[in-house]
Amino acid sequence: MSMRIAILKFAVALIWLCLATFAAFAPKAGAAAEVANKAGSKTTDSRKSGYDFMSVSTQALQNDDSQNPAMLWVKDGEALWNREAGGDKKSCASCHGLAPQSMRGVAARYPAIEKETRHPINLQQRINLCQKDHQHAALFAPETQEMLGIESYVGLQSRGLAITPPRDTRLAAFTQKGKVRFEQRIGQLDLSCADCHDNNAGKKLGGATIPEAHPTAYPLYRLEWQSLGSVERRLRNCMSGVRAEPYAYGAPEFVELELYLATRATGMRMETPGVRP
Repeated sequence: MSMRIAILKFAVALIWLCLATFAAFAPKAGAAAEVANKAGSKTTDSRKSGYDFMSVSTQALQNDDSQNPAMLWVKDGEALWNREAGGDKKSCASCHGLAPQSMRGVAARYPAIEKETRHPINLQQRINLCQKDHQHAALFAPETQEMLGIESYVGLQSRGLAITPPRDTRLAAFTQKGKVRFEQRIGQLDLSCADCHDNNAGKKLGGATIPEAHPTAYPLYRLEWQSLGSVERRLRNCMSGVRAEPYAYGAPEFVELELYLATRATGMRMETPGVRP
């Protein structure tokens, strides 16, 4: 009897060992998939990321960093981060060190007030200020591979964090201006951002689902563009779509709109770099 009990205990121990080993080596969801699950999870927050409106196949592209085409720009951005440039022969890393540490949460806080002008600037403008003031290097032009690369690399470091606009009273007036622009009817079609993204979100327009316009994943790879693009590129597309004259890249009007969109999305998880249809 004692021998049978001993054999039974050994068998149970062996089963538990097998289960523990399987659990240790079982595949786990990647960082992008975990963020996507949080972005698409059902909570008391009724807001939805653009991710929630996508097909399963497009979601899968964003979930897997090895398949996400935006990661090509991220790799370029990582190289730029460590590359010396300008008259001072400095890299971003010369001042900021390791991006996963120093840039954690930075993208989630922009736009923010620039101390000299006391006006809000977006992340791209902050990058160019660093280029000019600290590296004495040529500025990156909007929507170039260099600008999108470094912006997406910095943005990646905040993936999974909540969007948290600065609690800065100086931003209040600019945020209000952005809200006014969001609700203002423009163009020959006489439509506002709010007409689509507040009043008709979730409905179809030209076969595509209208999202809620939360800037959770920029810069993002858009299948329509076959390229990475910034939130300003998306805003310019929308303005052209309603037959309005788009503002110039970096215009204060765009920064104010970005600021309002960030405030409107406060608390939502960042997904950078995202994928959209």
